[in-house]
Amino acid sequence: MLIPPVERTVNRTVVRLERGDLTALEVNAFVFYAREDLALGSGFGTAIQVRGGDSIKKELENLGRLGVGQAVATGAGNLNAKFIIHARGPKFQEPDTESKLRQTMLSALRVAEEKGVKSLAFPPMGAGFYGVPLADCARVMVESIRTHLQGQTALEQVILCVMDQREFDAFKDKVGAL
Repeated sequence: MLIPPVERTVNRTVVRLERGDLTALEVNAFVFYAREDLALGSGFGTAIQVRGGDSIKKELENLGRLGVGQAVATGAGNLNAKFIIHARGPKFQEPDTESKLRQTMLSALRVAEEKGVKSLAFPPMGAGFYGVPLADCARVMVESIRTHLQGQTALEQVILCVMDQREFDAFKDKVGAL
C-alpha cells in the first residue's frame, strides 16, 4: 500500500516525510548512521557497499574513527547521491542520548552545508539497530531540522525517509506540525 508523503516548508526549504529506500533516492546527499570505526556493517551499510561500490569503503578506511556527535562526508560511488554523510550518534541507554542525537543531527547538517548540498535525506537516526526509541528519535530529528532551517541555509529539500508504517507514524505528526 502506498503511503502518501507529508510535506511542509520551513523558511523556503521543503521538509518531506516519505517511505522508501534511502540508498535509492536521487538527492545530493544522504545520511548514514555510522559506527565508530566507520565500517559499513549490515543493513543500509550492506546496501551502500553493494550498490555504491568499493570506492566508499576505501575512502572510509582513510578517515579513521568517529566520535559520538561527529559527521564526515564521503563520495557516494555508484549511488544516485553525490555524497554520503556518515554521522555517529548515540546508542540506546547511553547517557544523554537526546543531547548526543541532537549534536549528531547538527553535525550532519553542518557537513551538508559545507559540501553545498541542496537536497539531503535522513533515515530515522539510530532507531534501528542502535536502539534509540523511535518517538524520541522523531522528535529530536524534526526539532533539530526545524532549528537549522530557521537560520541561513543552502538546503532546498530535506527528506525523512522511513522504511515502514510504524516509522512513518512516529514522524507524521511532528513533520505535519512544522
